[in-house]
Amino acid sequence: MENKRHEDPELVIENALDTTEFFLMKNGKKLLVALIVVVLVVGGFFGYKYLIEAPRNERATAAVYPAQMMFNADSFEVALNGNAEIEGFLSIIEQFGNTEVGNTSKHYAGICYMKLGDWDKAIEYLNMYKNVDGIAAELINAQNKGLIGDAYSQKGNYEKAVEMYEKAIKESDNILTTPTYLKKAGMVYEKLGKKDKAIKAYTEIKNNYPASLEGRDIDKYIAQIEK
Repeated sequence: MENKRHEDPELVIENALDTTEFFLMKNGKKLLVALIVVVLVVGGFFGYKYLIEAPRNERATAAVYPAQMMFNADSFEVALNGNAEIEGFLSIIEQFGNTEVGNTSKHYAGICYMKLGDWDKAIEYLNMYKNVDGIAAELINAQNKGLIGDAYSQKGNYEKAVEMYEKAIKESDNILTTPTYLKKAGMVYEKLGKKDKAIKAYTEIKNNYPASLEGRDIDKYIAQIEK
């Protein structure tokens, strides 16, 4: 029968410590450099987030408030460009473009340009807006795509308009924006002579969003095509 060799536990621990000590002596400099890099990266992230990004967001929020008030009052020219007393959305974008407020200002600026009838500028600034996360944000994401569709529709570019409406539909499934852009897509499909796609869009409103504003008279649109 083979005898099993039992090592002294203290000897095992001593050997392990010797091995660890040798490893640290051999690789200590590399480990120290790696540790310093980790500390700098983590420290830099939190330093930027709380010492730079947060204060910039606060300044941006304070700066954009008057422009938002002008926007709500339908003073779109002032909201966009500002005046001697307030900064407009364009100035906010220039100063704080990479903040959350700056991103939202791009959306507002696009709407202002639409209200002022400048469809190309509207498309430019609405395209600058980057989608944000969250249930409430999904509505803005969908609206942003839909507004680009509206601008293209005003320019007579119906192929691009319906493409953006379809994107708006996919952004969020809700009773506020989805039936709106389904109906707009259907109407543009009619202009393009694509009656099957128009009926499909209208039928989706009828089946899935009957309680929406668009759902109340959608049968009329379906019947007009089926005649």
